[in-house]
Amino acid sequence: PVIGPNGEPVPSQVAYLPKDAMTYDIHNVFFGAITLTQPVYMGGKIVAMNKITKFAEEAARELRNNSATDVIYAVDGAYWQIVSLNAKEKLAENYVALLDTLHNNVQRMIDQGVATPSDLLTVDVKRNSANVDLVKVKNGLVLSRMALCQLIGLPIDQSVTLADENVSLTADELMPDGAQIPSKEYDMAEVYARRPDMRALELSVKVADQQSKVAMSDMLPTLALTAGYGFSNPNMFDGFKKRFSGAFNVGAVLHIPLWHWGGDYNKYRAAKADADIARLKLDDARELVELQVNQAAFKSREALKTCQMTRSNIAKADDNLNHARLGYREGVMTTQNVLEAQTAWLKARSENIDAEIDVHLCRVYLSKVLGTLNY
Repeated sequence: PVIGPNGEPVPSQVAYLPKDAMTYDIHNVFFGAITLTQPVYMGGKIVAMNKITKFAEEAARELRNNSATDVIYAVDGAYWQIVSLNAKEKLAENYVALLDTLHNNVQRMIDQGVATPSDLLTVDVKRNSANVDLVKVKNGLVLSRMALCQLIGLPIDQSVTLADENVSLTADELMPDGAQIPSKEYDMAEVYARRPDMRALELSVKVADQQSKVAMSDMLPTLALTAGYGFSNPNMFDGFKKRFSGAFNVGAVLHIPLWHWGGDYNKYRAAKADADIARLKLDDARELVELQVNQAAFKSREALKTCQMTRSNIAKADDNLNHARLGYREGVMTTQNVLEAQTAWLKARSENIDAEIDVHLCRVYLSKVLGTLNY
């Protein structure tokens, strides 16, 4: 064999490799990956979060229903206030008419010399005061109509006519004689089930319980399956080629928390405390609702009794006014006696209107606290 300069034998066959054949272009390198993860067990977190979402949606719906009942109750209060002021406006007009009649009678008696100007001044003072009250009632009626229009979404200057606006002064149409007397006992479980605010509180307790499970899941093992595709350019899957190429991969990821310095456990304890607080708030709300129902039923029963008494007072006030008129005509009663009888007549009818309206408002409030207010 032929010996080379270094003393080594030279092979009989040789090949020449240029430098660029052993040079790799790695100035621009691109990497990419697409990974899919399928959770298998996440400590119950996914199930708990789904339940939280469902309970939150139901709670929002219940709060919306509760807001609707609040709006209806407010509209009903504004409605009956207009009815009351309308009846009092007619009552004030009749009272002014009575005083006008009395003024004319006293003026004729002064002309006949059987009365003094002092009697006429007393009647005029009462008549002026009645006219002032009539103006106040009219202004209050206009403002009440504006408030009702604002509540029901109409322009405040729009004219509205109510179905119960043209009732008689005694307001017999406002409350039938056979009105049902509220019961003294109610099934509170049914009341809790009907009231949307109580259902929202119950759902908040469920949400708090699920949040404690979410906190617990941070301390439990988790398992997930993974699959992906990774690629690069240049790639070394078939030599060293400057083009995109890659490979698929599958696997499983198991995460087992061993020590977290008490942080996750404290989060779990805080979530449990929040759940206990929500439960205590629900119990407190139930007690308040039971008290609310009893008070509403008591007020409704008292409103019915008051209405019955004011109705009997109307008849007595009418008889008293008729006797005062007759006695004044016969000369055995003074102008002051007639004015006192007219004032008593006005007070009796005004109290009856208030009592009739109060019966309706108490009935609506009772239906609201019982959860039976439909819309």
